[in-house]
Amino acid sequence: MPINRRSFLHVTAITASLSAAAACSSSSPSPSSSSGAPAADATVDPAAPAAGGAKADLVIWADQKKAESIRDKAAAWGQAQGITVAVQIVANDLQPNFVTANQAGNGPDIVIGAHDWIGNLIQNGSIVPVSISAKAKENFSDVALAAVTYDSQTYAVPYAVECVALYINKALTSHTAPQSIEEIVEAGKAAGTKAVLAIQVGEAGDAYHLEPIFTAGGGYMFGKNADGSYNADDLGVGGEGSIKAAEKIAWMGQQGALTTSIDKNNAISTFTDGNAPYLLTGPWALADVKKAGMDYAVVKVPGFESIPGSQARPFAGVNCFYVASNGANKGFAESFVIDVAKDSSFAEAMMASNELPPAQKDLIEKLKSTSPEMAAFNDFAASADPLPSIPAMAAVWGPLGKAQANIINGADPTSTMTSAGEEIKRSIQG
Repeated sequence: MPINRRSFLHVTAITASLSAAAACSSSSPSPSSSSGAPAADATVDPAAPAAGGAKADLVIWADQKKAESIRDKAAAWGQAQGITVAVQIVANDLQPNFVTANQAGNGPDIVIGAHDWIGNLIQNGSIVPVSISAKAKENFSDVALAAVTYDSQTYAVPYAVECVALYINKALTSHTAPQSIEEIVEAGKAAGTKAVLAIQVGEAGDAYHLEPIFTAGGGYMFGKNADGSYNADDLGVGGEGSIKAAEKIAWMGQQGALTTSIDKNNAISTFTDGNAPYLLTGPWALADVKKAGMDYAVVKVPGFESIPGSQARPFAGVNCFYVASNGANKGFAESFVIDVAKDSSFAEAMMASNELPPAQKDLIEKLKSTSPEMAAFNDFAASADPLPSIPAMAAVWGPLGKAQANIINGADPTSTMTSAGEEIKRSIQG
């Protein structure tokens, strides 16, 4: 989808700044204490210095959840270094606003975001490669390292890995370890609930959440080169496999297992309210599912029984730290991300307010006894495909999602998927 370059961005400055004086005057300072750090809501023109960051030695941008999860750890790190750190929330369009602000020289030193931004950020000259020691690399999962590697260089430090899986309400179905998508559909229908399967689709479609179903049906977005990187010239949408997948998606629509009436606003609540025995989503739903107090299970999404060798392959997304190419304090930024990569202390601290499967092996092992779902999601991600970070991916989401939604609503699978492929090709070719 095209990048929306706004002329203004909304930034909420979080007080995560600790001066060297504060480090000397208090043994356990609070990041929200008075330390001379700015703390105000602001609407800022990217052509001007970011609110709250102008006087800080290190400025970090992130969305609300990520900013809140790193605030305390960043403040403690700044205190130890004797510098000020400002963690700021960019509530909307973080990636395009970062690109715009960085080009103008008014952006942050570090931005926290998804790994699939890499292709676009490199294309715009917005980030620089980062250094991760060989010892630190050994502690990262393979999928995490693969996700932040582009043209054989490491462009970010990963800290969390996520993919979608199947949640099961054990009180609503006895099929708690389904071996096929067909079994999910039949068991979901037999449950007698309002919905067979809760999965966000919406009127515009959602190709990310439907990816395991799309791949189980034989589809793929982009083929891969010999080194495992994605090949932008090998578009799977519109090909034979995608049409077979479209036929399966149409069948699921006919069975009521896929519906555009379930979207991002009600998918999780449909499950937690007891209106569906199954939910297909990621680890971000765990807090709501636990709060609902149900007896649940989380399992890997199965393939189609009717297709020999069928495998559901969701996308693995990786959350990571990027170093801005035009940041005012690149030295501090590089030191910060080196420390993030050095051990799992940053990732573990962030989990306190934003629980996501970690990217580091030692923390995964630690969680197997205390948070087995987190470890399970990491296992699921290990066999998933890294979300493509090539710039061409931006052309896929909109047309493929809409095509899938139309097919669910009764459109012809063959012509609809073929048209989507043609639209995507035209967009990629410019």
